[in-house]
Amino acid sequence: MSTASIYFIGIGGTAMASVAVALSEAGYRVSGSDTALYPPMSDYLSAHRIACRQGYDKRNIEQERPDLIVVGNAQSRGNPEVEYALNNHLKLESMPEIVSRLLISGNRSVVVTGTHGKTTTTSLAAWLFESGGRLPGFLVGGIAENFNCGCRPSGSSADGWFLTEGDEYDTAFFDKRSKFMHYRPDIAIMNNIEFDHADIFSSLDEIKRSFHHFINLIPSEGLLLCNAHDQAVEELSRHALCRVERFGLDIATDWSARNISFSGAGTSFELFCGGKSCGTFRSPLHGRHNLMNTLAATAAARAAGIAFDHIRSGLERFMPPKRRMDIIEGLKDDITLIDDFAHHPTAVRTTLEAVRQRFGNRRLIACFEPRSNTSTRNIFQDAYLSSFDAADVVILGKVHRPERYAPDERLDTRTLAEELIRRGKTAWAAGSSDTPYPADIRAFLETHVTTGDVVILLSNGSFDGLKSMLTESFAKNS
Repeated sequence: MSTASIYFIGIGGTAMASVAVALSEAGYRVSGSDTALYPPMSDYLSAHRIACRQGYDKRNIEQERPDLIVVGNAQSRGNPEVEYALNNHLKLESMPEIVSRLLISGNRSVVVTGTHGKTTTTSLAAWLFESGGRLPGFLVGGIAENFNCGCRPSGSSADGWFLTEGDEYDTAFFDKRSKFMHYRPDIAIMNNIEFDHADIFSSLDEIKRSFHHFINLIPSEGLLLCNAHDQAVEELSRHALCRVERFGLDIATDWSARNISFSGAGTSFELFCGGKSCGTFRSPLHGRHNLMNTLAATAAARAAGIAFDHIRSGLERFMPPKRRMDIIEGLKDDITLIDDFAHHPTAVRTTLEAVRQRFGNRRLIACFEPRSNTSTRNIFQDAYLSSFDAADVVILGKVHRPERYAPDERLDTRTLAEELIRRGKTAWAAGSSDTPYPADIRAFLETHVTTGDVVILLSNGSFDGLKSMLTESFAKNS
């Protein structure tokens, strides 16, 4: 057990909080600070008695006197704690560096990459490894429900495995490489590649270049698992210097799902490996995108020697991570409220399609908050139009921190709502009434939601507390 102290600047981030708790449970004295702490990570930190200071102040570090400071990638020069650490020559590391050094080192590494689906795929793969008795360590960008944590060390002293959600976002203000460049994969999953993170990448080609560097990290005896339906992934995989296997739906690939059946209970499919049937498998997940995630996780588990029986059993018992189709039950009038992380146009579209598959013809109301550094810009102004095809009603939240961009650079939610109305949707852009935001969304919903409706919140942030507001509004005793 270590007695070293570690201080996290930006501890409220999903990965940062998860790593902080894992290191605390490993015996380190852990504390940190952040400006905005909200569920589920605020609750997670509190439950594990991690001391979190609200706001950044050099006195926080003076009082803690840590042995090591971990700097989140959202932090920059000018942060008073960063400045104090630099001026006093304190030891700084990025979150990916400390994960590599203290958690991955000594284990075989599985890294899950792609624009979409990383959290679900990593959580599922970790659970399949667990079901196969491997006691894996892992890091996911959220809370893995089967484990009730987002990060833990490997539980095996020999033949250990560590699975990491490999983000293409940059590492820290002092290291502009993608995070996944630190994780040294033995098995890598590359699920899809689209343009995202407009604040650090200027084009899809720049993103592909980063993935190309990642592929070069895979050893010659390693394995690259690729989405056979993604053109960018296929293009990059041709440059791999390791074994490459592909997965897909209803096509002849190394790993394939065929005879697919969707129902309210999830997905049933026949798994083919190397052209041979491996039997029928069932998953509680919905949507074709989650079936691709399942194929990727299954292929990784088999590469680690896990038997199909353990994979089948694990898949049936899998619980999605928090904020991935997170359903709030027990509301009045059979209303269903769902909280989801989706924010990129593709993620919004596939998530809504999965909700439609699960809930059939029930009226679907989508509430979308443009919050990420990409969704708040007008890069996807047109792409969002088709993203909401599966919804009946679309409510658009205010653009988060609009002052970051000139008016002609930011997403125009009113124009988007008007275009959706022209396409036959009921649509409304919040933020224009006398009622404060997001209480105006609650007021709109309270007058429009009817018995049996499904309401989904789509945001990579807190939606300014809208989930709690709606849970209260639709409570059975309200």
